[in-house]
Amino acid sequence: MPLITLTTNVKLGSEDATKAFVLKFSKFCAQTLEKPESAFSINVIYNPYLTFAGTFDPAIMLQIMSLYNTNAENSKVWSKALSEFFQEQLGVPSDRGYMAFLDPGPAFIGSRGSTIEALRAAAKP
Repeated sequence: MPLITLTTNVKLGSEDATKAFVLKFSKFCAQTLEKPESAFSINVIYNPYLTFAGTFDPAIMLQIMSLYNTNAENSKVWSKALSEFFQEQLGVPSDRGYMAFLDPGPAFIGSRGSTIEALRAAAKP
């Protein structure tokens, strides 16, 4: 169920280039977070007004919500991998953004008119 929102001031040139990047990012996130891509929701937002450290140089803001595997050690691994990805794919240096890794708990993620916690409880025999 990872919910991922990437905001960047890097314009990708065309709608096709943007779609290709989003699909590549989705696959990369699935590999990095070690969860099936079919469970991911990815939102990439282009914002030309995004600043970091007082400039409009290429930058990102990233928020990842992921149940059950967000911890201090994974945050370090994910940050490194994602920083390298953004440098390679968007030209954003690792010192040009912040990443937030959150696990709100299954009671606080809604799906199918309920919560993940309630759906898991109902699925147990």
